Amino acid sequence: MSQLTALSPLDGRYAARLDALRPYASEFALMHHRVFVEVAWLKALGRSGFAELQPLSESVLSDLHNLVAQFTEADAERIKEIERTTNHDVKAVEYFMKEKLAHNPEFGPVSEFIHFACTSEDINNLAYSVMLNAAREKAMLPALRGVLEQIRAIAHAEAATPMLARTHGQAATPTTLGKEAANVAHRLKRAIDTFEHVELLGKLNGATGNFNAHLAAYPEFDWEALAQEVVENMGLVYNSHTIQIEPHDSLAAYFDALARINTILIDWSRDVWGYISQGYFKQRLKEGEVGSSTMPHKVNPIDFENAEGNLGFANAVLRFLSDKLPVSRWQRDLTDSTVLRNVGVGLGHSLLALDSLKRGQGKLEVNHARLAEDLDNNWEVLAEAVQTVMRRYGVPQPYEQLKALTRGKGINREGLKEFITALDIPIDAKRRLLKMTPASYLGKAAELAKRV
Repeated sequence: MSQLTALSPLDGRYAARLDALRPYASEFALMHHRVFVEVAWLKALGRSGFAELQPLSESVLSDLHNLVAQFTEADAERIKEIERTTNHDVKAVEYFMKEKLAHNPEFGPVSEFIHFACTSEDINNLAYSVMLNAAREKAMLPALRGVLEQIRAIAHAEAATPMLARTHGQAATPTTLGKEAANVAHRLKRAIDTFEHVELLGKLNGATGNFNAHLAAYPEFDWEALAQEVVENMGLVYNSHTIQIEPHDSLAAYFDALARINTILIDWSRDVWGYISQGYFKQRLKEGEVGSSTMPHKVNPIDFENAEGNLGFANAVLRFLSDKLPVSRWQRDLTDSTVLRNVGVGLGHSLLALDSLKRGQGKLEVNHARLAEDLDNNWEVLAEAVQTVMRRYGVPQPYEQLKALTRGKGINREGLKEFITALDIPIDAKRRLLKMTPASYLGKAAELAKRV
């Protein structure tokens, strides 16, 4: 397979942009982390004092360490080769480990304690949770924080840059460009914090969650304490009550939290697309690029369009994962297994969108002249301020008067000045209104933007 023959663009057209995720969300990563879990369990058994399993020798411990630390694509290929015979992916990992360690004469008595009392899901649930923790820490959070910092930088740099707001697409009370970016940064920071702190659970309790096989072999041993120790040493939260599968509620929370971030960024992508269309932002040109196969003048906001498309696709996958994974027939069915293999798809399209946003945001240049022009063409937005001051001083029907003056027809500076001059309000209030412009009617926008 090449990038040209890949079925998914994540491994084709966009492959080079997703390298940061491959160690944590690929099939290679799953095999690697299954070996990691099997080794961790075997080491824990070796410390438990069973008469039939003496403490593991330094030589065996060294080999086990290297099995994880030096795991290669060739090792993964060997597991796949074994799986073609076993038709069982986790059993293939067990056989691979026995094969890989067979050269060590001290390994013989240890061999049958690989995968001891485990069901496949004991290995898989821990492997996936460790992978998702690492994917979050090493790939997703750095990319999210990078996008957030760019948005925050816009908020601070343009905190006092006046901008005509639009509600329902119509001219509305002015804001600042920085304040609009600050709104997004504030939302995004909270959503990232939620995603970062989703705790992933793990279980290690056998075929139906009751330690049946464990107690059949060693009835007096505290298996639950050992399982909890192993799970927590992996940076996970121990789940004491499960069926054969860990119920995946924490995975659902993880995917939901990421989907909420993506929804915020869809909103932002569409807004920036609109601001580019309005001329509020220009995009820095790149030598050699074209914007259309037939219209040479075009500079399209493709980064924000690509981001929006990938964020939406990611959310379709992430929300399916969060809806499906916590549902299993009786003590288990296999539907979660094939579905979990797509976690890299949801994360991959999310990461691809973040990369597009970072590229697009890095090209933005503010067109201050266009922002000022739009404000100067919409003096009717001061009607809110004028009628509110009129209310303060008891002028009759202030809203209705301004509605008659401005609704659906706009007004220019001179017309509004004439209206204010004729008002029966205190002179200082009148002077304040006459001094006001759409570009100065900003409330606390600049202060709020700087604060984010």
